[in-house]
Amino acid sequence: MKHSLACIAVAFVFCVAVADASDGAATAQAQAASPEWLALIDAGDYAKSWDAAAALFKNKVTKSDWESAVGAARGPLGALKQRKLESAEYTERLPGVSDGEYVVITYHTSFANRAAATETITPTRDADGHWRVAGYFIK
Repeated sequence: MKHSLACIAVAFVFCVAVADASDGAATAQAQAASPEWLALIDAGDYAKSWDAAAALFKNKVTKSDWESAVGAARGPLGALKQRKLESAEYTERLPGVSDGEYVVITYHTSFANRAAATETITPTRDADGHWRVAGYFIK
């Protein structure tokens, strides 16, 4: 009996380790896809950022609404001075959207006209397997 419990415990630990490894790989892939998209925002190329976003993003906001909203939020902040990764967390559930693969990435950011801001970017794995941004928030 003790041997069976030990085998079950080892199997459970192995399954958790495999899940953590795949979550880690997904997190790394999502993080790798994010700088290109953020560079579009930093350059003020909001139309291209919409084009490069996830299908989920495009289904929630029109291109013209996105350009207006992000321009109003980012424009007054001025040029990017520094962006530092704070955290990146893999999840399969977020409020208000269907279950899927998401990574919530938070940055401490400073701009020419605002010394301290928090950016949150949420890439998701699109149907074609590529990681694309599904959400962007700044405060």
